[in-house]
Amino acid sequence: MKNLSSLFIFVLILSLWELGARWLDKAFILPSPIQILGRLWELKEVLFLQHLPVTLLTILIGLGISIVSGTLIAVWMAANPGIRKAFYPILIASQMIPVIALAPIFVLWFGYTIWSKVAVAVLITFFPITVNTFDGLSAGSKETKELFLTMGATKKDVFLKYDVPTALPHFFSGLKVAVTLSVIGAAIGEWLGAQAGLGYFSRRMMTQFDGAGVFAPILVLSLIGIALFMTVTILENRLLKWRTLH
Repeated sequence: MKNLSSLFIFVLILSLWELGARWLDKAFILPSPIQILGRLWELKEVLFLQHLPVTLLTILIGLGISIVSGTLIAVWMAANPGIRKAFYPILIASQMIPVIALAPIFVLWFGYTIWSKVAVAVLITFFPITVNTFDGLSAGSKETKELFLTMGATKKDVFLKYDVPTALPHFFSGLKVAVTLSVIGAAIGEWLGAQAGLGYFSRRMMTQFDGAGVFAPILVLSLIGIALFMTVTILENRLLKWRTLH
């Protein structure tokens, strides 16, 4: 029933959008869903063969850097209170600066290369991975850890067999947020300074007053975010089967 309700609401929104766009009759401002799909079909070769690979590469590199560096720093902060006191305020401060203001600076530093877009993606995805992983590593019971040690376990055993399993659900929660934000970060970077990519193409269509052309790459970006989220969810369910036993 819940799936049917969601489908009904989705179809209702699309129907209202379609009717509203036809009533307004200004496709350069508000194209209808049918017009967007038609334009997507017309631009399929340019979007999927030329611009999609660029955006995907940016997203995957940014996510990879955030996952590796964020996890390492989270482990470091959990193991060393001094490092936590030094890094945690910096992590918070990094999210106080609007990404839209930093993106042009990254273009100045890295030029119109892929790395200016990767920098934006890393900035926007690094925080949820790091903070959620750190919270997971800090969520373990001290009494349980002491029990491990009294039973002859080493600190390495405690970390691998208790801390890591405890932190994994938190890590995946942060990752599910990060994968959706990575799409936004890549699009923002391409929108402000790029020579290829879905965000760049959307901006180019805007200068041509092609409303459906603006929405077509946005639709592709949305599908990328959904696909990444579903991939992480499937991976989480497979790796954390033990949660269903409780």
